[in-house]
Amino acid sequence: MNQLAPSSSSSSSAGATPAAVQAWLLLGMLVWGVNVSAVKVLTGFFEALPLAALRMVVACMALSAIVLWRRSGVPGFGMRRLAALAGCGFLMVYANQILFALGLQRSTATNGALIMALSPLVSALMAALVFREALTARRLVGVALGFTGVAAVVLSHPGASLSHAGLGDLMLALSVVSFAVGGVGVQRLARQIDPLSMSWGIYVMGTAMLVVHALLGPSPLGAAQLFPGAWPWALVLFSGVAATAAGNLIWNRAISVIGVARTAVFLYWVPVFGVAVAALLLGERLTWWHLFGFAAVMSGTWLGTRPAAAVAVAATVSKPAP
Repeated sequence: MNQLAPSSSSSSSAGATPAAVQAWLLLGMLVWGVNVSAVKVLTGFFEALPLAALRMVVACMALSAIVLWRRSGVPGFGMRRLAALAGCGFLMVYANQILFALGLQRSTATNGALIMALSPLVSALMAALVFREALTARRLVGVALGFTGVAAVVLSHPGASLSHAGLGDLMLALSVVSFAVGGVGVQRLARQIDPLSMSWGIYVMGTAMLVVHALLGPSPLGAAQLFPGAWPWALVLFSGVAATAAGNLIWNRAISVIGVARTAVFLYWVPVFGVAVAALLLGERLTWWHLFGFAAVMSGTWLGTRPAAAVAVAATVSKPAP
């Protein structure tokens, strides 16, 4: 095992500029937008919880291959870091996947999309509480604009309608909180562990919990479910490798560079990209509501990701000398 030095995260993120990180985040959100359609197709071949476990196992295998290639060995963690990684794995992988899967079974897709769009607001509140980050009016306006854009995209879909809140909506809301709290833990760990080793540790821990739950659950994967055909497995590989492994590497690296609150604003792009991909590949019709939603999400992202320091410096420069 390679024992990690405390300074490994800072050295790995030293060459990363916020602009480059945000460009990678947009690419990651595009992949996550495509992944929504991929997972929707996969639910026709697999049960929800076994599918989540299968996707996470594939992601772990991909992350392990990258770690072995880049690190020439498995990272070693002290007991305190191991416990912190287990906590993040429980929140961001195990609890998030279970609450999301069970919540969608009991709620509507429209309710689910709008509840998940609350994630940037929850992350901003967590960052303000834990890291004392300023919850400025500019950031709140950015969050509100982004949510408005997502609502315009989701509610303009034919047949979309809101249902009364119920247990499913509560589970979806708890999945948002679980992921946001885990993101706060990632931001703390990023001061001690590089993003690659951190992502690997989180997903190994969380996936182990999820696999045990799936094996002990009422609908474990049997031989017939494991091999439904080449096309479903191609989607599983895409979802596990590109969306989960690579996507979360980008996500955790972004948190280590620009913080959890500014990173979470990019989640607004997932439904926007999802609709755009559906229009390109499935021929779904775009409306003016989609264009409005795109503009609102783009404006909200710009406002929500501008660092407060930049505003303060601009104000100082523009202030006349006494």
